[in-house]
Amino acid sequence: MTLQECYAMLGGDYAEVSSRLPSEKFIQKFVLKFLEDKTYGLLKESWEGGNDGEAFRAAHTMKGMCQNLAFTRLLQSSSALTEALRNGRSPEAPALYERVLADYDETAGAIAAYKEQL
Repeated sequence: MTLQECYAMLGGDYAEVSSRLPSEKFIQKFVLKFLEDKTYGLLKESWEGGNDGEAFRAAHTMKGMCQNLAFTRLLQSSSALTEALRNGRSPEAPALYERVLADYDETAGAIAAYKEQL
């Protein structure tokens, strides 16, 4: 699997990220680091613990990472969740949280499959 194929699998925009970052090796470095990032765990822990402020910060951080890496699908869902948590947990937040979990699993799965083939 190529890095471009990984991006297609995770619903990202390789052309966008490659226009901003200097090389494929540089992109690869940060894509692989995404799997090590603790933000997803913090989001789940905060959500399950009812700490909406911390869940908002984690969703906002995830949104920023996804924007920088052009992970479009996860960017859209984490952005929507960020807004649904901005002033406390809105009625649509639970469904958006579930969407983020699913999108994260797809993203992490694509990256793990890519990493396995390196």
